[in-house]
Amino acid sequence: MKSLKALIMFAFTGVLGLTSLTLAGAPGFARSPGIQPPVPPPVAQPPVTQPPPSTKPEPQAPPKPAPQPRPFPEGARIAYIDMQAIASLSAEGKAAAAKIQDWEKKVNADLTEKNKTLQGSRTKLQQGSSVLSDQARVQLEKDIEKMQRDFQFAQQDAQTERTEFANQLQVEFQEKLNPVIEQVRTEKGLLMIFSARESGVVSADPGLDLSAEVVKRFDAAAKAATKK
Repeated sequence: MKSLKALIMFAFTGVLGLTSLTLAGAPGFARSPGIQPPVPPPVAQPPVTQPPPSTKPEPQAPPKPAPQPRPFPEGARIAYIDMQAIASLSAEGKAAAAKIQDWEKKVNADLTEKNKTLQGSRTKLQQGSSVLSDQARVQLEKDIEKMQRDFQFAQQDAQTERTEFANQLQVEFQEKLNPVIEQVRTEKGLLMIFSARESGVVSADPGLDLSAEVVKRFDAAAKAATKK
């Protein structure tokens, strides 16, 4: 299952470059010289009086009723779930996403501080090049090179740690989710449950979607586990 990975891993989106075409207008015809007819003066228009704004509230359309879930087809032996929806809506999935966000916030703050120190040293070198001694300038250049290497290594290490942390959360998520899915499958007497986004299903009865039921049971199991 790759549901949680889609939620907590970096999403790499391709950038579609759009090329705008500038159409050059065709040159206009040259007018022959001659006497132009006089332009009549503009006719004065009476001032337009705007009606006072209405204080009467406009009637609002009644809210649309929420779509009713389709019942599970009687006698069905196969069903499907949306793993991305389960990861996004379940308490465990939200908790995993929050852990990733907290981790990113901490690491980004550390990288920002390192970069700030690096930029400060570069500014010092640029502004003090005329007053620094040769020895001080050479030492500062070496320090900048070292800080730049350390910053690049810190970025690489952070990416590696993030991937490992996300993989760990994914494994933990799956270990908790799999028994819930199996319980639903057994109780409904199903032969199998597909992961809709990964199986290539293009059309199915909405009643076969057990995602909402799995989320409900998954949250109940997580809540029960915290009380123990």
